[in-house]
Amino acid sequence: MDLLLTSGSSTPAADSAGSATLVALYPGPALRLDPALAVVEANAEAEDMMDSDPRWLPDLRTWLSAFSVAPGLRSVPVESLRGIMIVEWAGVPLPDGSFLLLGRDDTLERQLRHTLTESRRRYKDLVEVSSDFAWETGPDGAFVFVSHKGALGYPADALIGRDPRDLALDEADALPMPFDCRRPVDQVELWLKAADGRPACVVASALPLFGGQGNWMGARGVCREVTEQVLRSNELARIRNRERLLGHIVHTLRDRLDAAEALAVAATETARALSADGCRIYRADEGGGGNGSGRVSLSLVAAFGAEPPELGGALLDRIAGSGDLLVDRLGSVQLIGERTEYRQVVNGALLVWRAADSEPWDDDDRHLLSGVADHIGIAHAHLAYQERLRRLSERDGLTGLFNRRTFFERLEESISRPDSGPSALLYVDLDNFKAVNDLHGHQQGDTVLKAVGTLLTTGVRPGDLPGRLGGDEFVLWLGRADQSKACVVAERLLNGMRDLLHLSAGPEKPLGLSIGIAIHVPGRGETVRELTDRADAAMYDAKKSGKGHYALAPDHPPDDESPDSDPSPAPVQSTDIPVAESAP
Repeated sequence: MDLLLTSGSSTPAADSAGSATLVALYPGPALRLDPALAVVEANAEAEDMMDSDPRWLPDLRTWLSAFSVAPGLRSVPVESLRGIMIVEWAGVPLPDGSFLLLGRDDTLERQLRHTLTESRRRYKDLVEVSSDFAWETGPDGAFVFVSHKGALGYPADALIGRDPRDLALDEADALPMPFDCRRPVDQVELWLKAADGRPACVVASALPLFGGQGNWMGARGVCREVTEQVLRSNELARIRNRERLLGHIVHTLRDRLDAAEALAVAATETARALSADGCRIYRADEGGGGNGSGRVSLSLVAAFGAEPPELGGALLDRIAGSGDLLVDRLGSVQLIGERTEYRQVVNGALLVWRAADSEPWDDDDRHLLSGVADHIGIAHAHLAYQERLRRLSERDGLTGLFNRRTFFERLEESISRPDSGPSALLYVDLDNFKAVNDLHGHQQGDTVLKAVGTLLTTGVRPGDLPGRLGGDEFVLWLGRADQSKACVVAERLLNGMRDLLHLSAGPEKPLGLSIGIAIHVPGRGETVRELTDRADAAMYDAKKSGKGHYALAPDHPPDDESPDSDPSPAPVQSTDIPVAESAP
């Protein structure tokens, strides 16, 4: 073909003979068209193509007719027995106005090129959907490529040539990150500085690049920003942890039957949950609660840790009087506290503290403390309810004194304890009380019983037990009291009845007391029943002597003396209270 194109002295006949030889010898499809674009020669391969699919030839004729010089290359699809094949044709004009067409099967090359293009497009698409940005660093560690979207708010151009260490949150930190990795890195999490200065968390995977001599040439990888997911996950973890700690404290409050013990444990657990140095739980005094408008009187009920000097009544008033969480720094400590409520009534306060140089209280601490305070308020209400139930079960509903069951339980505990001295039991019975009920009714009778209850509790010491056995019978246990002290108390009770004479049924039936005194000496083996029987018998001796008196019971004999020995008669004491001359 080169001869045909370059020989200026050739003749048309020679050109025709040369082209015929070229068409026959050409390894691919070849044919020659006359100036009218009719086929005058075709080799076997070209003839097979025209037989199998004649549609491609008109396309080539149209293409050739548009050019007066060499038209170049033209690819056309041809349907063959092997399927659709792409044939690339070279059109060569000859001196006589005819055309030589030489074809080349371009199917495989096109398929390879298409596959490569698709592969590149597919890789690009996968990189874009699986990551926020792709990157490559060079031998100096700087970015040499960043995907067109840029990264972390930076445009791609702003990152090219930049050292990835510039993205570190703390510039003083070395950056052993995937950007300069020497071994493959998969799904490593790291925090970088975004363009707006905010911390950004990315997950990166990377491969190192090495030259032919094994020298490090850089790294290539992808990153995906997961800041929002990490923050959300951290928040969920904090919420779960807060709920776990709060649940533990709530279970502590609920699982312990004794509310006071539960509060003591809750103080310890609250301090530990908040990494605090101490905790105090306060409770509103009886009748001292409020709805936030007045001062609430608080008493300490549970504590953990040594109390710092900064705590005081003024601080507690601030907590109880404020409806919001109190966070403050006083001297050597930082404090956080909140009042407790039940049904919108303030019933206490919760206060924790840690050293002033410790981490400040954060939102998690505040939320946890508020949650604990809510349940402490319920625990306070539970404790108050328990105390009311205890009072109802232990106390006489009318006088407030210990009832019969509780009195004898407490008396049993008292005489069973080792003691160094005697104690006394006073058995007290009202004189002429039935006449009050008969004449004035039970309402005035209740007034008398309440007044006697007040008389018995006036001046009692810790360890003394005033009680009502039922009806108009009362008892008073005087711990660590000898006979002289017991007589003084009996005189006081008898004299105190003067103030109740106006409640009597009449002058002929004045109200009074008959008191029997039994002195209990430890170590003699006397039981509660025996002690009570002695005091009861002495009380009846006082009544027989004319009422308004007290009488001393004979001593209980020691264990080594015979219980059948005849005790001396009980002496009877009197007062100047007027007593009617009536039978008991």
